[in-house]
Amino acid sequence: MKRFVVAGIVTLGGFLTANAQCKPITSLVENFDTWKDINKCWTAQGGKAMLYASDKKIIFYSMTSPGENMYLVTPEIKAGTYTLSLDISDNGGDTVLEIFSAGNASDAKSYRSIAKASKITGEKKTYTISIKKDTHLALKVLLNGVHQAVYVDNFSLTSKK
Repeated sequence: MKRFVVAGIVTLGGFLTANAQCKPITSLVENFDTWKDINKCWTAQGGKAMLYASDKKIIFYSMTSPGENMYLVTPEIKAGTYTLSLDISDNGGDTVLEIFSAGNASDAKSYRSIAKASKITGEKKTYTISIKKDTHLALKVLLNGVHQAVYVDNFSLTSKK
């Protein structure tokens, strides 16, 4: 019984520590070079497709499920105005990126579009984003073909003062 209680306390402490490390932030620079899996302060929603970290970048991969809504959600961001830039490319075909604010990282119904959907052309994308209250950002990638992939790297969110 004593071991069971100690194990429960250690497990609960681990959850509390993980949440404490994911406090709202005012800047975020990530090149994904050290990621072996999606970072615990981020959320990945791939649906029937795949969204994963590999080869020092984030990969959205349609497999045999084109049209799947796929989201990569940042840690919570404090209210303010930001410049978001990221390198984004694909392996060909028709692919689209849209940016959302996400009140609840795990509930796509709470996502609100804050930047128009734009075709992924292999060039660096830069956005000015205004956030009225603390929220997450969700990158939505739409892959319209079988075995399509989109690659995200060098994500940078900096506060505009």
